[in-house]
Amino acid sequence: MPPKRNFPSIFNAIQTIWMRDRSITEVIIHISNALALMIVGHLLFTYLTAEKVIAVFNTVDSSILYYVLGGFIAQMIDGALGMAYGVTATTFLLSVGITPAAASASVHASEVFTSGVSGYMHLKFGNVNSKLFKTLVIPGVIGAILGAYLLSSLEQYAGYIKPIVSIYTLFLGAIIIRKAIIKRQEKKQLKRVGWLALFGGYLDSIGGGGWGPIVSSTLIASGRHPKYTIGSVNLTEFFVSLASSLTFFAVIGLGYLHVIIGLILGGVIAAPIAARLANKLPVKSMMILVGIVIIIVSLRQIILGVPKFL
Repeated sequence: MPPKRNFPSIFNAIQTIWMRDRSITEVIIHISNALALMIVGHLLFTYLTAEKVIAVFNTVDSSILYYVLGGFIAQMIDGALGMAYGVTATTFLLSVGITPAAASASVHASEVFTSGVSGYMHLKFGNVNSKLFKTLVIPGVIGAILGAYLLSSLEQYAGYIKPIVSIYTLFLGAIIIRKAIIKRQEKKQLKRVGWLALFGGYLDSIGGGGWGPIVSSTLIASGRHPKYTIGSVNLTEFFVSLASSLTFFAVIGLGYLHVIIGLILGGVIAAPIAARLANKLPVKSMMILVGIVIIIVSLRQIILGVPKFL
């Protein structure tokens, strides 16, 4: 007879997991995940009724391919550079006629998935600085909510807001190029990290992207360790994107579900390709190219929006 195997009981396994020591960061993340699941579940059961889901799918046509393409391009760039998903996707959506609030809402909704996975992996690999994460998360969430609410409230002025947002994406394009060209920067001590997170979360909601380029670049330039800075900022981005998305949905609803679906599909298709190509592409040249494309598209939106102010 084969030897009898002793498997631990389910109770002992649960007890072992329950009694495991956890850091403050892990506790905050688990509590936030539970709250996020409750909120998302409430929204799903409230807004995603069978009638509304059928209505959304009835409105889906070949135009969703544009959003799949936008998600694919944005994820390819983000996979190669580790940044610029939001600004790339937002610039693309603005160029095909999506309003600023809808573009930012759609980008942040799709980013919840990608940033959640990325942040969790950084946490598992030990790339998260607990103190820095706790300093960033609350101001970042507050800034995201304020920016999303302001942009949604000014939806009737979309024609005026679009060129203003394009000025911001133009600025981000310049930051990307500068980051590629300048190898070493003078390190400066940064004391008001919370204010930086508030500002980054606010502009991230207003412009549909920029959390990473603004917060990560500033912290690394001030002398923070790149590994722990990127990990902490990536984990915080999940909460910033979630707060921004929930605020947008509460104010303008889920009228752009097909855009979100398109971005997610394009990102899912591009993710494994981007991961494989990440180590083969010339990152510096890619960053410069991406920055130039963002600047050109942003300039086009600014020129088209100038008559609104005349």
